[in-house]
Amino acid sequence: MLRTLESLGSLSGKRVVVRCDLNVPLKDGVITDDGRVRASLPTLNALLNAGARVVVISHLGRPKGAPDAQYSLAPVAQRLSELLGSPVTFASDTVGQGARDAVDGLADGQIALLENLRFNPGETSKDDAERRAFAEQLAAFGDAFVSDGFGVVHRKQASVYDLPQLLPSAAGTLIAEELDVLERLTAKPERPYAVVLGGSKVSDKLGVIGHLLPRVDALLIGGGMLFTFLAALGHKVGSSLLEEDQIDTVKKYLANAEELGVDILLPEDVVVAASFAADADHVVRDVDAIEDTPYGDKGIGLDIGPKTAAAFAERISASTTVFWNGPMGVFEFDAFAAGTKTVAEALTTVKGLSVVGGGDSAAAIRALGFSDDQFGHISTGGGASLEFLEGKRLPGLEVLGWQQ
Repeated sequence: MLRTLESLGSLSGKRVVVRCDLNVPLKDGVITDDGRVRASLPTLNALLNAGARVVVISHLGRPKGAPDAQYSLAPVAQRLSELLGSPVTFASDTVGQGARDAVDGLADGQIALLENLRFNPGETSKDDAERRAFAEQLAAFGDAFVSDGFGVVHRKQASVYDLPQLLPSAAGTLIAEELDVLERLTAKPERPYAVVLGGSKVSDKLGVIGHLLPRVDALLIGGGMLFTFLAALGHKVGSSLLEEDQIDTVKKYLANAEELGVDILLPEDVVVAASFAADADHVVRDVDAIEDTPYGDKGIGLDIGPKTAAAFAERISASTTVFWNGPMGVFEFDAFAAGTKTVAEALTTVKGLSVVGGGDSAAAIRALGFSDDQFGHISTGGGASLEFLEGKRLPGLEVLGWQQ
């Protein structure tokens, strides 16, 4: 059984190391989406209100095991301070003198954030001893450990897997809530149940498709991955994103869905552009005429078309449980954001459970003007959520007592 905060007992006066997922997008040192920072607040506030001395640890980006200014958590410390309404001490290193001073300076109900964990090669090391040694240095900062970054629980890393074995450990509220929602999507979902998948590559979603097909009533396919499905049905797709090596696998899934009585909704029309650019000339074509444009076989599909968006929205609105992972098109370009926006609007009308999963989908809804509270749940899990839905083992959860 998953150990939760209550299992740690009274935390007043104790140092609690909290592994958050504060891996936010940055542009010129400015956070462009603070969703993951806000998602960490319930657990952090609970610990601070309990009188704990909170030491937050996280990674950001993919530095090469050494300090790199572009991946510093300094902007996150500032934003976290603003959201908490109280100072956040920022340590300039992970386990060095700066970190020791920051932790030693904490009083009850105060918080510090250590620098990017991945500035230390021990965090992601494949060598068990090196990883364990780094975890032991982190453990020296705490009397207890709370894991609250669902987006990393599929990683066998020092702060995720080794550290909770060295201190009394439990899951934070974010992980507990994420698990509850994911189990509702896999164990006994309320029906009708629709899954909407987008994003660029079908290969990223094959495990999810295979695991969920026997559990869903409808599977809606958009994004760049749709063109591999169309190619599997014999359509020409121009210069659109295509994974030819996955066509046979897609054919098997289409046949499997038919045997199971699962509806797979594929696009009827797509938005075809002259090039991959925000201001590219573009037209709408039915899927059997993608190359019947002024651009010929050079045309590239960048969004689902309006007929498809309307059909998807109708099916979503009629469902009681909906899981959506991956945008329907290149939503970063206004001209190719309509499909994603229509799907997002439809999710806000779901009477049961609507779940937005994956960083790109969460970023899309915020970029398109939606607020988090318009949806049942915004997942911060990313790849970890997908691996859960594939039925894979998650080492960062198993060390907290959870069993799938």
